[in-house]
Amino acid sequence: MKVIENKLYIDDVLYVARLDLPWEKFQNKSILISGATGLIASCFIDVIMKKNETGLNCKIYGIGRNIDKAKDRFYTYWDSDKFEFISHNVNTPLLLGAETVDYVIHMASNTHPVAYATDPIGTVTTNIIGTYNMLDFAVNHKATRFAFASSNEVYGENRGDIELFDEHYCGYIDSNTMRAGYPESKRCGESLCQAYKKQKNLDVVIPRFTRSYGPTMLMTDTKAISQFIRKGIAGEDIVLKSTGTQYYSYTYVSDAVAGLLYVLLCGENGEAYNIADQNSDIMLKDLAAAIANVAGKKVVFEIPDETEKAGYSTATKARLDGSKIKKLGWQAKYDIQSGMEQTIKILQSLPE
Repeated sequence: MKVIENKLYIDDVLYVARLDLPWEKFQNKSILISGATGLIASCFIDVIMKKNETGLNCKIYGIGRNIDKAKDRFYTYWDSDKFEFISHNVNTPLLLGAETVDYVIHMASNTHPVAYATDPIGTVTTNIIGTYNMLDFAVNHKATRFAFASSNEVYGENRGDIELFDEHYCGYIDSNTMRAGYPESKRCGESLCQAYKKQKNLDVVIPRFTRSYGPTMLMTDTKAISQFIRKGIAGEDIVLKSTGTQYYSYTYVSDAVAGLLYVLLCGENGEAYNIADQNSDIMLKDLAAAIANVAGKKVVFEIPDETEKAGYSTATKARLDGSKIKKLGWQAKYDIQSGMEQTIKILQSLPE
């Protein structure tokens, strides 16, 4: 069984597909999404394809580098005329026969610590050059709207002056470090969006995601929560590689996709939106303990190796204020406990 066949996951997809949204904006339209096999993008594609079963008639162009991975992930509608996968590296310009693509979503990015440490050039270029190429593509194909998937990391370190980061907060980042490549390039990507809005009259929105997780996570993901979940489903002790006092916001994947849809369909041109809910804010040590409790195991401490340490965020507190997106109508279905339990239940049903 694959994740797309799991009943609990299908229920998540159906929940998002049945949200009270202006779906008519997608009627007979097309969406191009980069990073198609990623955690959030793959679930987004599942939602649109599920909605197509009820007559939405929306064509999806999924962009990614690995066609075999894509075929394995999207096999249920690989031959559908509503889905087309294009093997492409976004760091080079994209050529597509279609004259118009109505919505462009740039989600391709390195999004976990080992990737930041081992491929810092790719991390930066995908968020800057890749964003530039996708923005150009959107202009050339007369896109109605462009969405740039940004990150909680654009806020940097909490200065100690506020508990929750709203969309205008800006904390400290030491730009003269290798690890700064991810947050600084995300900041630059956002600035590029604003430049295209001004100079090319492109309609842009910026969903800012928290640390996202769920059953569509890649097994190569080295984020702490992903490592904890992998240990839990394997029946092993949960390994904590720090004191665990980092206090972060998290989002379950279907809630992240719902947030993306609210921003894409209801957000205002030029605005950024935190996709975050305080019921999923938790300290890392408490997250590890909760997953260990579900798995019936314990938490053990281990010193990280140099590659892991180099990729870790230095932010000790990064909690996002989600009040702005909630004004659009978005609400999280899962808190951190129920989302983590749902993830583990689904992944335990899948073959290794």
